[in-house]
Amino acid sequence: MRLLCERGWSVRALVRGAAPTLTGLDVTLVTGDLLAPGLADAMAGADAVFHVAAVYSLWRRDRAEVLRANVDGTAALLAAARAARVPRVVHTSSVAAIGVRHDGSSADEEHQSPLAELIGTYKRSKYLAERAARLAFERGADVVIVNPTTPIGPWDARPTPTGEIIVRFLTGRMPAYVDTGLNLVDVRDVAAAHIAAYERGRAGERYIVGAENLTLRAILERLAQITGRPAPTLRLPRIVPLAYAALGEFVLAPAGVRTDVPFDGVRMAKERMFYSNAKAIRELGLTFGPVTTALADAVTWYQDHGYV
Repeated sequence: MRLLCERGWSVRALVRGAAPTLTGLDVTLVTGDLLAPGLADAMAGADAVFHVAAVYSLWRRDRAEVLRANVDGTAALLAAARAARVPRVVHTSSVAAIGVRHDGSSADEEHQSPLAELIGTYKRSKYLAERAARLAFERGADVVIVNPTTPIGPWDARPTPTGEIIVRFLTGRMPAYVDTGLNLVDVRDVAAAHIAAYERGRAGERYIVGAENLTLRAILERLAQITGRPAPTLRLPRIVPLAYAALGEFVLAPAGVRTDVPFDGVRMAKERMFYSNAKAIRELGLTFGPVTTALADAVTWYQDHGYV
């Protein structure tokens, strides 16, 4: 939204309540819900809809909310966009919907893990939401799909599970790590990719938006260089965090004890989630800024906003 405003767009944003991260932006706020009536009226006259709404949670307690927002909400939004005759919808999916290659190599847009192999409700919800977008395309809608990898940078207010990794590092709550890998990308490059998808994307196509494949250890070492805090050197066998997360989510949480590591989050770490951005560079003309800069900006934002 910030980038749209900078480029002179007139922006309407659907929000469920207070939206402090939008304070100061020239944005018309529309209070509502993806499944509430009147969504098509809110889209009336729009040149495009950027569907970025989702519930990003790896906790099993949030399964119903994740499915409602990500799957049912996407279907409702696409139907509303069709009713409002919106010329183009840019649907924010995720590489979670694509899955991973078991040999650790980079997956591209042609790869698709079976639904049964996608770990956790969140990943499956993004697969099902993308399937709804493809169905809308097959029925005549102009829909372009963007698949971000792991966005990092400022304004992650919740924070997301990804941002939580940075916050845990900054607050000294990450004494060890597991052998996994992620593709990181500056959240501002993700925003630019959405506009490029609107302008140049091919309807019905998906575009992976990611910058750099890194192991978790490499990410923590970069955070150490940025902050001066030591990176953890203890590598845990996966069974240790898996048992810890299982105890927390299945035993302690039902008893009312607050836990801090979701079981599905640890399960996901068994494979390296690496991706190729070649198609997005080739067809959308994207360029990507340094991941280290995005990490540094995320650190500063969390520090400035009281997370540390």
